[in-house]
Amino acid sequence: MAKSNYITRQGWNELDQELKFLWKEERPKVTQAVSDAAALGDRSENAEYIYGKRRLREIDRRVRFLTKRLEVLQIVDYNPKQEGKVFFGAWVELENEDGEIKQYRIVGCDEFAPEKNWISIDSPVARALIGKTLDDEVRVETPSGFITLYVNKIWYEK
Repeated sequence: MAKSNYITRQGWNELDQELKFLWKEERPKVTQAVSDAAALGDRSENAEYIYGKRRLREIDRRVRFLTKRLEVLQIVDYNPKQEGKVFFGAWVELENEDGEIKQYRIVGCDEFAPEKNWISIDSPVARALIGKTLDDEVRVETPSGFITLYVNKIWYEK
């Protein structure tokens, strides 16, 4: 399944800040450390040199990824027309058949964070919720079978 290219403005800003930090602060520090370690002589047993080169490769890989990803991402801002319906960026309070209540925010795949209850727009739950309104019943296919959820509340951070 292909990843969607949607992201909240907050998520885009965080990725952009990470890219700037890596490129302007972290990479120059590590480059200098590698240069200093190389000046010490034998590189084959120089842990600082070996670690620094590895860290530079990690930074360069992440910089390439972020640069390419930020080019294709589409920022989705709040629109008052969304009120009352579940769309990208919405917070949704759901109740399952056992009466358990959970709140989720629908975000892009680059910013999903289970610890914050942020779910990806590409997840089965989010896809089933798109376009739903208050008090709608939603059937979601999960690996363990179908579950039914009820939409109790929908809101957006403006």
